[in-house]
Amino acid sequence: MSRTAGLVICGAGITGVAAAYYLSKAGIKDILLLDERPPLSLTSDRSTECYRNWWPDAAMLSLINRSIDLMEELAEESGNVFHMNRRGYLYVTGDEAKVPALIERSKRTSSLGAGPLRTHLADGRSNYQTAPSEGFKDQPIGADLLLGSDIIQKHYPYLTNKAVAALHVRRAGWLSAQQLGMLLLESARKRGIQFETGKVESVEVKNGHVCGVRLTSGESIGSPIFINAAGPYLKEVGKMLEVNLPIYTELHLKAAIKDTLGVVGRAAPLLIWDDAQFLPWDADEREALANDNETRWLTEQFPSGVHTRPEGAGESQTILMLWEYKTKVMEPHWPPIIDDQFPEIALRGLAELLPRVKEYFNKMPRPQVDGGYYIKTRENKPLIGHMEIDGAYMIGAVSGYGIMSACGAGELLAKHIIGESLPAYAAAFELLRYKSPEYVKQIEDWRDDGQL
Repeated sequence: MSRTAGLVICGAGITGVAAAYYLSKAGIKDILLLDERPPLSLTSDRSTECYRNWWPDAAMLSLINRSIDLMEELAEESGNVFHMNRRGYLYVTGDEAKVPALIERSKRTSSLGAGPLRTHLADGRSNYQTAPSEGFKDQPIGADLLLGSDIIQKHYPYLTNKAVAALHVRRAGWLSAQQLGMLLLESARKRGIQFETGKVESVEVKNGHVCGVRLTSGESIGSPIFINAAGPYLKEVGKMLEVNLPIYTELHLKAAIKDTLGVVGRAAPLLIWDDAQFLPWDADEREALANDNETRWLTEQFPSGVHTRPEGAGESQTILMLWEYKTKVMEPHWPPIIDDQFPEIALRGLAELLPRVKEYFNKMPRPQVDGGYYIKTRENKPLIGHMEIDGAYMIGAVSGYGIMSACGAGELLAKHIIGESLPAYAAAFELLRYKSPEYVKQIEDWRDDGQL
């Protein structure tokens, strides 16, 4: 059995759905979106659902700024059905020695187009305002740097009084990823795109050009354009075209608990402890852990970056806890392997930032844990554009920023396919960048400088 489609998208996660939306908006007809699972059900619904425009890389900043523009447009048009807020990200440090570097990095990111940097001291002259719990209109951009424990405690009394600086990134917050994805999907369906359940087994190429796909059901679908939007299986699908994509897969977890004691302010931004730390064990616990080879690592230094935010509106007491303290590079499989220790470790890590968390140590609320995969390039930039075969394109390797980048990435891919003029940042995300020896050398020397 065989039929045809004008364009086939493999993968109905948030990037595949966004690609379908912006291609249909650009006038492309006869789009077929394929996935063996329901739309938005693999990694897209395991997201933290946050966004920010605070990036130390000019191309990434431009892409995400554009994506946030598009999300705000969709929120305006839809009556904000996906509950986009602008609470921001609050990066907090208790280390005076880190403050000069924090200021320098913040000035650099501001200069790239993230918005102005405003500094506030506890001298009575500060005009700093916290963000409203809901909505995104008429809010500042850039970032506010709070210097000194007094001003931090004034606005965020639930944080540790050891905090000496807090950077509040303002064009940031969170939203309902599922509702954003469904808005894109339903809007695209109204313009004629078709979603079908099916798994691509092979991509057919003739005379160096894509000519269709074959499904595991045995069905063939002729099409001159194929888009690899396979999420965790991006690399696997790339191999169908004999293209070895320079990506790897990491498992990341998050835990949710009911904060019945009100440790985290319900109007809080995303809270991030920006310092490395040792987990708070009592003396007997630490000694027992240190004496066992399998648990000794729990007494060693953990990285910075533990973070939390309130989840839900109204009477909700839920908070999310996340911490990439032990990233695992692995092949994706479902369901993901859950680390039973993760909730307690994340909870203990938050105690440095939120002292009252210690009240949960003896009786932790029952956690809900899930996980998904980050698909990453070495330098943590996505792959958007042509593959090495005529008619073959890709959108993916969106790491931990898939939700916030999806609209910008989908629009960018549509421009590639319909032949529109590309924005200046487009080249930074093409596969072709790896053909440059200078770029490859930069990757070898690359280190994560606060991107994620």
